[in-house]
Amino acid sequence: MTKIIGLTGGIGSGKTTIAGYFLAMGIPVYIADDAAKIVMQSEGIITAIQAAFGSGVFDNNILNRAKLADIVFNNADKLTLLNEIVHPAVKKDFENWLLKHKKEPYIIYEAAILFESGRYKECDIIITVTAPQETRIERVMNRDKTTREHVLKRMDMQWNDEQRIANSNYVIHNLNLKNAKQEVVKILKFLNIKQNHS
Repeated sequence: MTKIIGLTGGIGSGKTTIAGYFLAMGIPVYIADDAAKIVMQSEGIITAIQAAFGSGVFDNNILNRAKLADIVFNNADKLTLLNEIVHPAVKKDFENWLLKHKKEPYIIYEAAILFESGRYKECDIIITVTAPQETRIERVMNRDKTTREHVLKRMDMQWNDEQRIANSNYVIHNLNLKNAKQEVVKILKFLNIKQNHS
């Protein structure tokens, strides 16, 4: 039976970079956010989003993710509503992906809201990626070309590091890339997972 390693961390913690290290070492990685972007292009989800949020979040019948993000990250109820539309589809997509990797001893399920969505219950092991708050804010401001205020609002919608760490088996402190890589290798050794690359 394939063991599921949940990989999470707050916005800007660098969890996708860490997921890349696991992938480079031969562990298949499922990135929930990437899957959600694809799932949100499907006809059924588009129809559901239109019914829930109106045509204002669409430009020429194409979903404007930035407009939708503005709505949901300023309103916890709207975020819950969006998650109720998207999460079941991502769950189904992941189950199909998992079937294709059922011979693997371990896989990584990377998700920003692993705890908030309840998906952590399906994981055998949980790893949280942390980074100092100021570093995270700067990363997201640069990446998304957004304001400090907007990043802080998004952070407020997520669990904090203390909550995540209290519910995790391992923690990776992503202060610099070299140390973070070493922590990945250490965890793989703890789990006795053979690495394809060292």
